[in-house]
Amino acid sequence: MTDMVKEQRATGAEQVLWDLSVFYSGMDDPQIDEDMAHLAQRADDFAAQYRGKIAMLNAAELAQAYQALEGLYALAGKFSSFASLNFSTATNDPQVGAFSQKVDEHLSQVQQTLVFLGLEWNALADDVAATLLADPALSAYRYYLEAERRNKPYQLSEPEEKILIEKSVTGNDAWTRFFTQLTSAMRFDFEGEKLNQSRILVKLQDTDRAVRQKAADTLTAGLREKSMELTYIFNVLAADKAADDKLRRYPSWVSSRNLRNKASDAVVEALIETVTSSYDSVARHYRIKRALLGYDELFDYDRYAPLNLKESDEFYTWSQAQMMVTDAYNAFSPRMGNIAGRFFSDNWIHAPVSDGKRGGAFASYGTRATHPFVFVNYLGKVKDVMTLAHELGHGIHMYLANEVQNEFYRHTPLTTAEMASTFGEMVVFQNLMRQEPDKEIRLGMLAQKLEGIFATVFRQISMNRFENAMHTARRSEGELTTEQFSELWINSQRAMFGDSVTLRDEYKLWWSYVPHFLHTPGYVYAYSFGELLVLALYTQFQQEGSSFVPKYESLLAAGDSDYPENLLAKVGINLSDPGFWQQGIAVIQALIDEEEALAKELYSAKF
Repeated sequence: MTDMVKEQRATGAEQVLWDLSVFYSGMDDPQIDEDMAHLAQRADDFAAQYRGKIAMLNAAELAQAYQALEGLYALAGKFSSFASLNFSTATNDPQVGAFSQKVDEHLSQVQQTLVFLGLEWNALADDVAATLLADPALSAYRYYLEAERRNKPYQLSEPEEKILIEKSVTGNDAWTRFFTQLTSAMRFDFEGEKLNQSRILVKLQDTDRAVRQKAADTLTAGLREKSMELTYIFNVLAADKAADDKLRRYPSWVSSRNLRNKASDAVVEALIETVTSSYDSVARHYRIKRALLGYDELFDYDRYAPLNLKESDEFYTWSQAQMMVTDAYNAFSPRMGNIAGRFFSDNWIHAPVSDGKRGGAFASYGTRATHPFVFVNYLGKVKDVMTLAHELGHGIHMYLANEVQNEFYRHTPLTTAEMASTFGEMVVFQNLMRQEPDKEIRLGMLAQKLEGIFATVFRQISMNRFENAMHTARRSEGELTTEQFSELWINSQRAMFGDSVTLRDEYKLWWSYVPHFLHTPGYVYAYSFGELLVLALYTQFQQEGSSFVPKYESLLAAGDSDYPENLLAKVGINLSDPGFWQQGIAVIQALIDEEEALAKELYSAKF
């Protein structure tokens, strides 16, 4: 059965829509304007009470201030979550876009009103701050306030901070929104159909090589048609970041991201060095894949080709995916399985591919008073099942942290934010492998899992290398051309694949549709961080068995209540160990060993 036919089959996800009525009845709900006005008034009252007075507060009074700030954040989260979730599914709706912009502008004004608090706290002398932090009255906010002081060297004056917040609405935020709308509206001509990004990308997994090549070329043609706009957006946002970094005196383009991630430059550099020095693992897998496919040469459009084994024709309905994912979570932890089940039963997921819906997948925290949400574009592929497992991992992580942490501690830094999602994928994968007796299907599953790991570990670091080259070049050479971006991209990708995959010139433009580069610069290495961390955690789970589960659940519930290295130390992970990242690479290499042995056993003639 071809992908063209399978794509026309109903997945059962067509009506799987999230219920946002936990926030408001709709965008015309009068409660929205009331809440926005109430937030603005409360922010003004807060500023009147505390502005210019932080240095005079004792620990108990400072705790009261931050408790009040929690209430403001909770109210802001209600209508900001509602606006962003609506926009993600209707980027082409002018009314939804206008509503999202209205919320952004309102929150910008509130943020400006409140910006004094962090500035005044960091202006305190170190000995004064240390005395306050040691007071038990401030225990609920001690870690947050201590971590905030790491930003002290990079803060500006209050008027300057206000200007940056004000201008971000019509600057960085506006260009990022335009990129989302532009790419979501793009349609790619494929055999008489106009396909959106999600549907054209799924064609790269087709069993027919000609379909894969045509899909890749069609995507390239669409990106080339919009290359002027996309190149300009990348240039503007790279320049905007450079200006902000210069004003704040960050030593490098990625310093602000490392600071937010609470990861030292040394740890991140060790991660990047370990992964880039292990690129040969990627080439080793693709040489095995080339032999199994019987090709003389693999091209960029062959990277996600199914192996034409028994698993290559699999199609999973939404109900099958739900059962596979929830069964796996239940087998690992009944509590986590129950939480995963609620996403389905209580309408916390938006699953269909639809006009105006942005591509990709994500999970959203919602508010502490509501619950998280999961966003996917489900088309029935194995990859879609794993994406669902991934995003539900995020959702479970958010749910557990929401239960016990305050507003300041429930949002994890990006490095540990990818921990539960990638662990969830591994749980589902291993559960499926245990249940599958057919070696041929196991080989196909193993190859696909490895490519998922490569996409998370190696590809994300290669993308980080592109980001590094892009920001460095933009700052030293000025505005870059499409061709310059493309050369930086293809060089970073060829370094990863080596001679195992031929990357054609058509692939050079594929940097231009990746949203992470724009909305969260420096984000991508967090995927690799999370995957290698999970491989270590999963190995530990295999060694400890059920006794590992409550420790892991506590780790997720901890959210951002301490530095990552301290939280992970409680489950036996030492991030400061220079060999830590290599442990994860060793697990990957063992999986490739297993893949190679199985491939040679089943298809010895091809080797």
